[in-house]
Amino acid sequence: MIVLFPTYARRLPGSRRWRATVAGMVSRPLPERSRRRVLAVAVLKRLLDLDSVDLDTDVFRRRAEAFLFQRLAGRQIEIDVAGQTVATSRSDRTGHFQAEVELDDELVAAADGSLACVARLRPAVGDPPEAAGTHLVQGNIHVVEPAGMSVISDIDDTVKITNVADRRELLRNTLLREFAAVPGMAAVYRRWQDSGTAFHYVSASPWQLSPCLSHFITAAGLPAGSMHLKLFRLQDSTPLGRLPSRKRSKRRVIEQVMADFPDRRFLLVGDSGERDPEVYAAVARRRPEQVSGIAIRRVASKIRQRKRGERFEQLARRLPAGLLHVFSEPDELAAVAAATT
Repeated sequence: MIVLFPTYARRLPGSRRWRATVAGMVSRPLPERSRRRVLAVAVLKRLLDLDSVDLDTDVFRRRAEAFLFQRLAGRQIEIDVAGQTVATSRSDRTGHFQAEVELDDELVAAADGSLACVARLRPAVGDPPEAAGTHLVQGNIHVVEPAGMSVISDIDDTVKITNVADRRELLRNTLLREFAAVPGMAAVYRRWQDSGTAFHYVSASPWQLSPCLSHFITAAGLPAGSMHLKLFRLQDSTPLGRLPSRKRSKRRVIEQVMADFPDRRFLLVGDSGERDPEVYAAVARRRPEQVSGIAIRRVASKIRQRKRGERFEQLARRLPAGLLHVFSEPDELAAVAAATT
């Protein structure tokens, strides 16, 4: 089984070439009666107080399966673009692989904003003969011009209802319920897309949910874009127990995207449930010439109302006037967009 992570292509300075970093993961499902699978399901059952009906739902089976796998190290992967093999890679000990892909200007110009790429797994010794042609998956490389406007958007509680502040609800929304969009956000994002804005989804959600989140983004009518999630290692003793992680690597990922596009301006959109305001403010202070605005969706949290107000006031004082916008309804983002373009 291969998962490809949505990525972007960027023009190489002073050339007619483009470069994309194609990454993904190789794994195989855990055997039905393996100790690790049985233990993981038992812990989930206890954490969420699940009964046999919950365990048998299609949603639970699909979502839990995303975490119940064995990573495959040392597997050879070929990356095809436009029917040509353009790069090869080998999965590391975590099952992840990464390859730098270079593309010529003519190919990118004909792509109309997105290039289809295919990751193909070379059969290994011991694979059944019938598996030789099945180890492949298609993904997308989003073409992003050197200059223009980009949105870096969080996912959980920004465009998708997750309730990260409540661990039990977070796990239920992740494993037992169909993903639900924050009403109105897709319409706002589509209007921005129509004006030429590119999108990058940067989230603390685990990479294991990449296929589910890609499907959600399409089904919700959100613009397609590159996706940057968190490496999450399932531990036998506490499966999913650390899913609501702090966004320690989020700033680093955002700054890498911005470094790849030094001539683009960025609007950072997140929510108040975790650390988005502080992370985005830190990015804005380090790269003020690229951040045109910060938009934070106000969500329910355990922080008292007075403390929430003080939190935003303190952040605003450390930022240029008018850079931080806090909103409750997506319609309020129209004014944010006007102020940042």
